Amino acid sequence: MDMDGVLVHEEHMVPGADRFLAELREQGRPFMVFTNNSIFTPRDLRARLHRTGLDIPESAIWTSALATAQFLEKQRPGGSAHVVGESGLTTALHNIGYVLTDRDPDYVILGETRTYSFEAITKAIRLVEGGARFIATNPDEKGPSREGTLPATGAVAALIERVTGRAPYYVGKPNPLMMRSALRALGSHSENTLMIGDRMDTDVRSGLESGLQTILVLTGISDENTAELFPYRPTKVINSVGDLVGNTADPFGA
Repeated sequence: MDMDGVLVHEEHMVPGADRFLAELREQGRPFMVFTNNSIFTPRDLRARLHRTGLDIPESAIWTSALATAQFLEKQRPGGSAHVVGESGLTTALHNIGYVLTDRDPDYVILGETRTYSFEAITKAIRLVEGGARFIATNPDEKGPSREGTLPATGAVAALIERVTGRAPYYVGKPNPLMMRSALRALGSHSENTLMIGDRMDTDVRSGLESGLQTILVLTGISDENTAELFPYRPTKVINSVGDLVGNTADPFGA
């Protein structure tokens, strides 16, 4: 399941999310919480979720930063990267033995940050022009805040692409790579796994392209009309994960 918009709204729990997770645990159903946000480490996110009243272990949290690190470890072990991002991404790369440098790196990796600067973007552009491969953690163009819309990774990646003529490879949702890596961690198969999200373009699409059934909740980005705007549909649309309490064994009805 996605995190923001499904389980929490910034620093507040979605009503019923705690009872939903408790029921999954009671029934012994493994789950994984996803986020395309690469700013935080799983430890940071566990602490954030705990403050809202949700107790989720680090092992059940999967971020686009972790998915990116896993991808790079398989593609080019022991490589180097110049990172525009925060500790969630740099920690994940350090943990796979990557060297972070701005001297002839193998990759330029763009992640989420609240401190994009003209200097940092210009540096990334010049390194990509110099031959570094361009990776972005996720394609989300915008994100929410209490003050309104914020530009996200996809928007800054578009700027770099426009200047360099080099499109990034996006690792996070809706890339099925992120979903399949989580399925392996769960020891599960797509045929008996469900994706719950609040966005059609990332959550529902990633589930669909990975062979999962999908549920769209209306507690985040999407409203009741959103599903009609896309050429594909979720398996089911519900108001919130609270509606699944009492039905987690059979969320679609017999």
